[in-house]
Amino acid sequence: MSNTHRTEAGTAAEPSRRRVLGGMAATAVAVVGWNTVSQSWATAAEAAGSANVVPVPGLIGTLETTPGVVDSFANDFGHLFDGAASKPWAVLRPGGVEDIVTIVNYARANGIKVAVNGQGGTGQDIESHSVYGQARVPGGISIDAKGMSRILSIGGDHAVVEAGVTWGQLTDEALKTGKTPPALPDYLYISVGGTISIGGIGGTVQKYGLLCDTVQSIDIVTGDGKLVTASAQVRPELFNAALSGGGQVGIIVRVKVRLVPAPKRSVIFSLFYSTVEAYLADSEKVLAEGRFQVHAGEMMQKPDGSGWRYKLEVGATYNTTPPDREKLLCGLQDVRADAVIEDVSYRDYMFRLDAYEAVLKEGGHWYTPKPWLSMFLPASKTRQFMKLVERELDASSLGGGFLLFYPFFSSKIKRPLAVMPNESVVYLFDLLRFPNPGEPNIQGMIDQNRRLYDIAVGLGAKRYLVGSIPMSPADWKKHFGNRWSGFVNAKKKFDPQNLFTPGQGFFA
Repeated sequence: MSNTHRTEAGTAAEPSRRRVLGGMAATAVAVVGWNTVSQSWATAAEAAGSANVVPVPGLIGTLETTPGVVDSFANDFGHLFDGAASKPWAVLRPGGVEDIVTIVNYARANGIKVAVNGQGGTGQDIESHSVYGQARVPGGISIDAKGMSRILSIGGDHAVVEAGVTWGQLTDEALKTGKTPPALPDYLYISVGGTISIGGIGGTVQKYGLLCDTVQSIDIVTGDGKLVTASAQVRPELFNAALSGGGQVGIIVRVKVRLVPAPKRSVIFSLFYSTVEAYLADSEKVLAEGRFQVHAGEMMQKPDGSGWRYKLEVGATYNTTPPDREKLLCGLQDVRADAVIEDVSYRDYMFRLDAYEAVLKEGGHWYTPKPWLSMFLPASKTRQFMKLVERELDASSLGGGFLLFYPFFSSKIKRPLAVMPNESVVYLFDLLRFPNPGEPNIQGMIDQNRRLYDIAVGLGAKRYLVGSIPMSPADWKKHFGNRWSGFVNAKKKFDPQNLFTPGQGFFA
């Protein structure tokens, strides 16, 4: 599907782009500068004798404008904004942090938009893992995060990594020292910088918060072209605006993230429930008691396809002595005959989606458009909302995907722009659709997302920055609520020319 739901046009004249890129494709002539009048890249021939062309600055890496490269950065994992109107005009392959500083200064001087493209994934399937065009930068400069993907150091209680490092890379390196990031996403082949920019969530959120809550400091290039360090103590306004701020105040280039001792093994309990009421009761019971180190869950189709059931997926980690399974399961009201209990290595559980990724690719689901719906629900309204969801969705709503659904304590979320419902316990609701190949109703799914979102907001829910929900700047202002004015002030202070990450659509 191409351009199913597009809210923004390119930032410069289309004929000009075609002229420049078409000429390049035919002659392989390199671009040498930016024409400030036509707002397009210029070749040496076009720049000759023109006072309007600002030369491209010297770089350690490369600034690429060939059609094949530009085209590959026009798409993302969601495939809802693929096509010409999403193309950047250039892709920076940085040779170091200095290139980021240089190109941000160049972009600022010439009014060019900039966004980082995380370039996550496995094998040949490497792309931005945004699903609704969040990383796109029409007519601007896309920064390839793979150009900053080194693990710089692993210390006793922290690691320092460049922003393009994936969580999988970091996990494997940390495990060599007996350590692990305390919070990890379910899918590990996404960049650290991109994940902390939108929050990042996984099965230890009830204990450690979002992935961005485990970040100790960041090095970031702000809109005035300065490389600075920010933490909760040093430049806290910038730190808080960058983490869960959707890439609005700068380009994160390095991250210092917390590490904790890694357990060797995990006992994973998959417990099934025939009603949402029983599932909610047990989920909140084990959450309150802190029985498990890992706590996730989902709403899923019954094996016979006759409706919905719920799975509580909880894990107890250990090194040498396995936990008492009977004690951990005491007093729970799951359908015990359906329970599945596995004892696996810690790494195998962390990388558990590898096999599922292969299945999704084999069936073609990996490559379909992805109208995802990601929100946080207040616990007091969760039953009411899920009863509606049970009626709204069927097996075709998921395709090859799944609906993650589990509780955590809102007090664990420390970054102010990771806005949560105003209750002590909230639920992640993460409808990760992988539609069946050829699904004709993608737009209907996006419309359904918006309808469900409006109902959920009426119940006190907040959205997660990933997902495919059409939003206006007014919607975003309502979402951020009393955090909005501070966010706006940070944007004006650290990105006064509104250069960064236009695909989020926060600011008109």
